[in-house]
Amino acid sequence: MLANLHRYKIILASNSPRRKELLSGLGISFEVKTTPGLDESYPDSLQSNEIALYVAAKKAKAYLPALQKNELLITADTIVCINNQILGKPADRADAFRMLQTLSAKTHEVITGVCLTAQSKSVSFSVVSTVRFAPLDEEDIIYYIDTCRPYDKAGAYGIQEWIGYVAVEAIQGSFYNVMGLPVQRLYQELLKF
Repeated sequence: MLANLHRYKIILASNSPRRKELLSGLGISFEVKTTPGLDESYPDSLQSNEIALYVAAKKAKAYLPALQKNELLITADTIVCINNQILGKPADRADAFRMLQTLSAKTHEVITGVCLTAQSKSVSFSVVSTVRFAPLDEEDIIYYIDTCRPYDKAGAYGIQEWIGYVAVEAIQGSFYNVMGLPVQRLYQELLKF
């Protein structure tokens, strides 16, 4: 499996424990490298379906000067979009509460952009999943925020946590994409790299 990657040392450029777990699930060896303080801003002119891919490419560009000839870098970014409003990582407890109230009883999109970068080649793609939340009352939201502290998650939630068990009514697309890394599509792209 993925024998075509034998010439590469795989680098996951992410602080996300979920991305690390998901990439591990593919059964490939990789190393995690992170650079603190990377700029994740994007131009206001971008459409919602362009933002995650733009930020993933921006992360790859930041790592490119240190990339060795035999390394394959994986960068990713995930956003939550509802009614053309982007929900990134919450700034604080009040912001997380606001985001979860916004998602309550509504359908939203989770978009993950991924870049595979080597010195001689680069491939980028994005995956969209649609998630429908049940109504959440204030007690549910407060319990989840206080228990799971979802400040490092786009949209202030992790589908694999308590909120996913009680709030997700339906999902169209990749569950793992909602977790932060569309591993099925990533596997297909790695096969071709």
